[in-house]
Amino acid sequence: MLARRRLVAVLVNALGFEVIWTLCVLGGSWVAAIAGSAWIALHLRYVGKPGEWRLVAAFALLGLAVDGGLQLAGGLIFADQQLIAGLLPLWLWMLWPLFATLVHHSLAWLWQWPWLAAALGALGGPLSYFAGAALTEVILAPWLLPAQALIWALLCLGVCRYYRRWQFRYADTH
Repeated sequence: MLARRRLVAVLVNALGFEVIWTLCVLGGSWVAAIAGSAWIALHLRYVGKPGEWRLVAAFALLGLAVDGGLQLAGGLIFADQQLIAGLLPLWLWMLWPLFATLVHHSLAWLWQWPWLAAALGALGGPLSYFAGAALTEVILAPWLLPAQALIWALLCLGVCRYYRRWQFRYADTH
């Protein structure tokens, strides 16, 4: 019974992320503000791990720095969208803390294999940007997807290291 509940929780986490990702991309910043914030709040309240809010906050800052830097470098071009701090639309920024809600849950299995995590990050990160751009009015510079592959590979390697340290720190609480 416990294994079945764990499987349901992992599926809800993964599918919920995909639904909210789609709402953010298609619905724009107002939908992202409401749906994304609600999903994160519910996640942290009901299934959040010890200290997971720190990971969500770190990804929010990281997203502003990474995607903001890529936008300043000309990698992301937004057509008539209001930008946070002149860098990103809220809907794009919200995808970063949303991704953080997967780390301890539906992606937890992945972090024990760093090179697989890096390879999947190098594939999945750019695919997410490609899909998001195809659904919105975002233009991607030709160099952006290879840069995203490197960024997400390194990011996933960093998450592997973080996750091992987190497991050691909270080994007796989960």
